[in-house]
Parts: sequence; structure tokens; C-alpha cells
Amino acid sequence: MSSLSDSATGSVPSKARAERMHHKLLAAFQPQRLEMLDESSRHAHHVSMVRGPDAGATETHFRMLIVSSAFEGVSRVNRSRMVHDVLADELNSGLHALALTLRTPQEEESHTA
Repeated sequence: MSSLSDSATGSVPSKARAERMHHKLLAAFQPQRLEMLDESSRHAHHVSMVRGPDAGATETHFRMLIVSSAFEGVSRVNRSRMVHDVLADELNSGLHALALTLRTPQEEESHTA
């Protein structure tokens, strides 16, 4: 995954929504790893959507990888709910879709081994 933001490097995208999401996710989950990829340009066909680019929302689709101990003992569905809860304001103001990969540090270690 090509990373737009990574908590280890401290790089933050310059786009407003991505910056807000980055800060919210860091505060909520204190992740070991956070990667965000803005895939909005791949979804230009969503222009007719009320919350789409025609409504002023240009950062609408993101792919994310979050590795955090906050996910330990939490089901995959509830992990997604946790992220959606943290980003509720963004989802209500133009963010349309999230493709989430949510792992504990142990899961990340076994995934990369």
C-alpha cells in the first residue's frame, strides 16, 4: 500500500480531510502503524452523489491500514465500528468510503513474518 500518512515517519498529507482523520485516528488508537491512501480519484463516477465532489467533497474514498493494541480482543466488525465512530463527523460531511485493514501488533507481526 502506498502510504499517504505513516505515524512512524510523522508525514501527514496536506489535504484537510486527510489531516483531520490522521489526527483523530492517532489520538483514538495510538497506532504503531497508520497508513492512509486517498483513492478518491478512482471514484470520479460518484459525482452525482450528494456527498460527492459536486457537493464540494473531494476527499471521499480512503484505504487505511491501522495497527493498534486498541484492537486486541475486539472482533473485526467492532474494530470497523470503532474507526467509523471516530470518523463519524467526516462520514457525515462528505467522506463516502473506507477500505479498512485493522490489526493488532501481534497480527501485524505474524502477517509480515
